[in-house]
Amino acid sequence: MTVPLFKVEKTGLLTSFQDLGRNKHQSKGVVSSGAMDTTACQVANLLVGNSNDEACIEVAVQGPSLTVLAETATIAICGASLSPMINGDEVEMWKTLQVKEGDQLQFGAQKEGVYAYVATRGGYAIASPLGSKAYYGKASLGTPILKGDVISTSSEFTSLPSRGIRHSFHYPKEGTIRVILGPHEKHFSAEDLDRFFSQPYQVRQGDRMGYRLHGEAPLGAGARNGIASDAIPLGGIQVPEDGQPIVLLADRQTTGGYRRIGTIITADIAKLVQIPAGGTVHFEQTTLEEAYAAIAEQQRFIKHLSIFAQN
Repeated sequence: MTVPLFKVEKTGLLTSFQDLGRNKHQSKGVVSSGAMDTTACQVANLLVGNSNDEACIEVAVQGPSLTVLAETATIAICGASLSPMINGDEVEMWKTLQVKEGDQLQFGAQKEGVYAYVATRGGYAIASPLGSKAYYGKASLGTPILKGDVISTSSEFTSLPSRGIRHSFHYPKEGTIRVILGPHEKHFSAEDLDRFFSQPYQVRQGDRMGYRLHGEAPLGAGARNGIASDAIPLGGIQVPEDGQPIVLLADRQTTGGYRRIGTIITADIAKLVQIPAGGTVHFEQTTLEEAYAAIAEQQRFIKHLSIFAQN
C-alpha cells in the first residue's frame, strides 16, 4: 500500500532520491550512485525507524519546496545546514519532525555543508532498478524528482516518539582528508608526492561525479599521463594532464585511464563532499590499517544508533 506524502512545488538544484547505491554492478559498467554523504543519509533513516539502507531525498545547495499531502507524517533532516523550514519557520535538524497535511517544507540559505537528506517513516514508494532506489539520470536509472510530482511513502503511518541525537556533525569549509597512496604513485616524482601532501587545494568545481581541485603547483610535470584503463574506486584521485587532482565520487565512471595518485579513505568521503566550492582541502597520508579502524568506528556509531532506534 502506498500513501501520497509530498507534492513537489519546486525541485531545487540537485534534488534526487539516493540510498547506499547499487554497488554490485560496477563490473558490468553500471555506475553505483548512492548518497554523497552516506552517514547523514543513514542517520536520517534510523531516526524515523527505517532501515539504514532506505532511500532519502538528497538535497544539494538549493533545496526543493514540498507540500505535505498526508494527514500526518514523521520526517528527519540530516546533513548540511540548508536552513530547512516548515511553514516559513526554521526547524531543528538531526531529530524527528512531525508534519501534517498542508504544511510547506522548504529550504533557505546554505549555512554549512553541501548535501542534506530528508527521510520519511516508511520510506519512499519508488522503483528499485538493479536493487537500488538511487537515481542516476544519465542512464535513466531510478525515479527523477520533477515539478508537480506526487511522492508517496511505502506504508501507512504509525506513531513514533520524538527523538534525536546529540551530534557533533559540523561541516567547515576547510578539512584534512586522509589518503592511501597509490596505485600509480610511481608515475610521480618524490617532489610531486611531497607537494601533494603539503600544499592546500581549493575546491574549484564539484558535482555528484567528482570534485575538481586546484593547487598552486601542478603534479606530474613531464610524467607519462596515460595508463591502462582500470576500475575506479570511490574516492579515487585522478591526475589528468593539467596536473590538478580530480576526486571521483558517487556518480563516477566505472573505469578510467588517468593516473591515480591515491584514494580517499571511505570514512573521510562524507567530510570531503560537504566542503563547498571555494573551500580548502589538505591531504594527509594514512595506512590501510588506519582506514579500517576509521570505518569500523563509523560502523559502530551506526550500529549503536540502529539499536537505539529499535527501542
